[in-house]
Amino acid sequence: MKLGLIGLGKMGANMAERLRQGGHVVVGYDRAEDSMRDVASLTELVEALAAPRVVWVMVPAGEPTSQTVARLGELLDSGDVIVDGGNSKYTDDQTHADELAKKGIGFVDCGVSGGVWGRTEGYALMCGGADAHVALVQPAFDTLKPEGDAGFVHAGPVGAGHFVKMVHNGIEYGLMQAYGEGYELLAASPLVHNVPDAIRSWTQGTVIRSWLLDLLVRALDADPDLSQLRGYAQDSGEGRWTVEAAIDNAVPLPVISSALFARFNSRQQDSPAMRVVAALRNQFGGHPVGRAGAGADIPIA
Repeated sequence: MKLGLIGLGKMGANMAERLRQGGHVVVGYDRAEDSMRDVASLTELVEALAAPRVVWVMVPAGEPTSQTVARLGELLDSGDVIVDGGNSKYTDDQTHADELAKKGIGFVDCGVSGGVWGRTEGYALMCGGADAHVALVQPAFDTLKPEGDAGFVHAGPVGAGHFVKMVHNGIEYGLMQAYGEGYELLAASPLVHNVPDAIRSWTQGTVIRSWLLDLLVRALDADPDLSQLRGYAQDSGEGRWTVEAAIDNAVPLPVISSALFARFNSRQQDSPAMRVVAALRNQFGGHPVGRAGAGADIPIA
């Protein structure tokens, strides 16, 4: 098939390459002039495609995606389909779909997982939308996903794809936090003399082996004590949305919630909350308190 792809960053450019290797024709557009774009505007991209057109959007979630979808809604015709493959919030999808439906334009939300490895290994795809709209994009889905029967799901109506991807990312938060805590305990113990090899031993035959664990081994191969990294972790939004959805549905998510809050904690070099804990311990028990800027650690236990 021939399709347009908007956003040629790390994910978008690799997806375009995988599609081309699979025999598809991809018309790529990115705002950056030094990108590997094929056209210089959204108008040119739409004009380069034949109806029914499929345009895949891979830009940052939020306003960039909303603006792009709105502009495409002005340029496309009835029967065309827009795919939002970014990490948009699932509640935004129905808004986009409703606006596009007024012109007869279809909308498919598609959560994409695979990172920089997706070009060679394939991408896990989780989509939502009407059957007819998903069917129009299916040849691209079949090429992008990994070989075999798994790696793709039409999860339900519009919004279902991004909801599934959101939960996927929430689980990812929990897994990464567990691996991180396990690493820290191994490194703190005087009994374990070779932490990287201990973790490497888990990658074969154990119940906790995973691709994330393989990536941790790669990171330790490059930097055995991770001294080149700062213990700071940003969150891209999906973890927060997962916790919000859990509250809306009265579903307990203690592990994922804890992992999200641990990321918040990583951004505080000197936690105000822990200052309060230290101050209170000093007030009721006379426990010593380190002073900020004095080089002493504030006791928190």
